[in-house]
Amino acid sequence: MPSELNLSSLKPAQKRTARKRVGRGMGSGKGRYAGRGIKGQKARSGSHKMKARFEGGQTPLFMRLPKLPGNTSKDAMPIGPFRTRTQGVNVRDLERVFDAGSEVTPEVLKEKRLIRTTRIDVKILGQGELTKKLTVSTHLVSQSAREKIEAAGGTITLLREPKERKRKRHRKAAPQVEAEVETPEAEAEEAADDAEPEAEPEAEAEPEEE
Repeated sequence: MPSELNLSSLKPAQKRTARKRVGRGMGSGKGRYAGRGIKGQKARSGSHKMKARFEGGQTPLFMRLPKLPGNTSKDAMPIGPFRTRTQGVNVRDLERVFDAGSEVTPEVLKEKRLIRTTRIDVKILGQGELTKKLTVSTHLVSQSAREKIEAAGGTITLLREPKERKRKRHRKAAPQVEAEVETPEAEAEEAADDAEPEAEPEAEAEPEEE
């Protein structure tokens, strides 16, 4: 800084850039299109604020792709992404948390923080090993989990009877009529019948006049 501060020595703290004056005639260098180029999407105000998935108004790519089925797909409605109608608990978690002879219920599972809520059905799954005798009360249980719990001496009580799956009715297929296969002998017989002329009926004899 200069030793003496006066009006002639004042300078801005940082370099100043002149404001871009657009649309002030062809001679200004920013006339006609005012720096926005030929008319189009980028010639409009707010064009730099478009979202990454915006494709100029056409159907976006994520809407053109096929939707995948299943409850683990984000396109599966109304379930949603990675959401099922039950909350699973593996037998390895029961082995880790409970002592031998304990009673396992949805309320106890929530206290042990193995499930989040008791408003959704609980299903015991068979991943892991189980060596403790437990009394399990749950809504659903897999076949492998049932075998491991019973092998350890435990018992299982279902809080809700399993629903019977409806069997699909298969429509009976219509009986197929076998097409007659014409042999060369049959074709020859038909040709012979067509070649023979039909015999004309004999005319009745008229009575002679006396």
